[in-house]
Amino acid sequence: MEKFLVGTLLLTILSEGLTQSDMRGKVFIFPQESATAYVSLSPQVRKPLQNFTLCLKAFTDLTRPFSLFSYSTPSQDNELLLFVNKVGEYMLYIGNVAVTFKGPQTPYAPIHVCVTWESASGIAEFWMDGKPMGRKGLRKGYSVGAQSKIILGQEQDSFGGRFDAKQSLVGEIWDVYLWDHVLPPKEMSDWCYSSNLLNWQALIHKEYGYVVTKPKLWA
Repeated sequence: MEKFLVGTLLLTILSEGLTQSDMRGKVFIFPQESATAYVSLSPQVRKPLQNFTLCLKAFTDLTRPFSLFSYSTPSQDNELLLFVNKVGEYMLYIGNVAVTFKGPQTPYAPIHVCVTWESASGIAEFWMDGKPMGRKGLRKGYSVGAQSKIILGQEQDSFGGRFDAKQSLVGEIWDVYLWDHVLPPKEMSDWCYSSNLLNWQALIHKEYGYVVTKPKLWA
């Protein structure tokens, strides 16, 4: 089974023109507003998700809405979306249903965000800079679809497309990790990760448009 999964992964990388890179110490920079600049990510394994943890770090000075992480399926454009509605207001979508979390209003500092969700209870947790910011419930009993397009830098209004420049990220993003389970609180605040679906240390990705990879400025 393990050899089959490795073979399938290699076939996907080759057929879709993806690269696998150790991105430690690096960031993706989206230097200007556009509807054409984005990074497409491919998970190590494609599977339905009854639980997940998503963590990432980012910097921007935007005050308008923008997307941090967009995961769509053919049936749901916002299957799993982390979206900033305004400074300090974060929206998590699961299966096109959203809950809103409030965080510190730090528009000119990097942020470290983690969100978790479990289908059995429907409970989502929001963490910022290693501190819990509350729990809310949505989509109890739901399963996040496996056939996905995962995009950084843009918000998908259809499967893999229909980007709006006014929702694009202008800034930097790094240390993106996705697990198929909910991390315990201690690991959420340690900031030392090695994940099994999206792993920044072995990131499978492809860049489109004006995206620049540079060494990171922040921890």
